[in-house]
Amino acid sequence: MDKTDGEVLEKLSDLLENLQYGSVTIYVQDGKVVQMEKNEKVRVGKR
Repeated sequence: MDKTDGEVLEKLSDLLENLQYGSVTIYVQDGKVVQMEKNEKVRVGKR
Protein backbone atom coordinates (compact mmCIF):
# COMPACT_ATOMS: atom_id res chain seq x y z
CA MET A 1 0.00 0.00 0.00
CA ASP A 2 1.87 3.07 -1.21
CA LYS A 3 -0.47 5.74 0.13
CA THR A 4 -0.12 8.85 2.22
CA ASP A 5 -1.03 8.77 5.91
CA GLY A 6 -4.20 10.73 5.12
CA GLU A 7 -5.31 8.18 2.54
CA VAL A 8 -4.67 5.31 4.95
CA LEU A 9 -6.65 7.03 7.70
CA GLU A 10 -9.49 7.77 5.27
CA LYS A 11 -9.67 4.12 4.19
CA LEU A 12 -9.60 2.98 7.84
CA SER A 13 -12.40 5.42 8.64
CA ASP A 14 -14.46 4.03 5.74
CA LEU A 15 -13.97 0.47 6.97
CA LEU A 16 -15.06 1.38 10.51
CA GLU A 17 -18.07 3.48 9.45
CA ASN A 18 -19.63 0.56 7.61
CA LEU A 19 -18.95 -2.07 10.28
CA GLN A 20 -21.62 -3.05 12.82
CA TYR A 21 -20.16 -6.28 14.23
CA GLY A 22 -16.69 -7.61 13.52
CA SER A 23 -13.09 -6.52 13.43
CA VAL A 24 -10.52 -4.60 11.40
CA THR A 25 -6.96 -5.94 11.27
CA ILE A 26 -4.10 -3.63 10.29
CA TYR A 27 -0.80 -5.07 9.05
CA VAL A 28 2.33 -2.94 9.41
CA GLN A 29 5.72 -3.57 7.78
CA ASP A 30 8.74 -1.31 8.24
CA GLY A 31 6.56 1.26 10.00
CA LYS A 32 4.05 1.50 7.13
CA VAL A 33 0.52 0.11 6.83
CA VAL A 34 0.70 -2.52 4.11
CA GLN A 35 -2.72 -4.18 4.44
CA MET A 36 -6.09 -3.82 6.15
CA GLU A 37 -8.70 -6.55 6.50
CA LYS A 38 -12.33 -6.23 7.56
CA ASN A 39 -14.12 -9.26 9.01
CA GLU A 40 -17.81 -8.61 9.41
CA LYS A 41 -20.27 -10.69 11.39
CA VAL A 42 -23.91 -10.72 10.34
CA ARG A 43 -26.43 -11.27 13.11
CA VAL A 44 -29.77 -12.79 12.20
CA GLY A 45 -32.90 -13.06 14.26
CA LYS A 46 -33.78 -11.44 17.56
CA ARG A 47 -31.70 -11.74 20.70
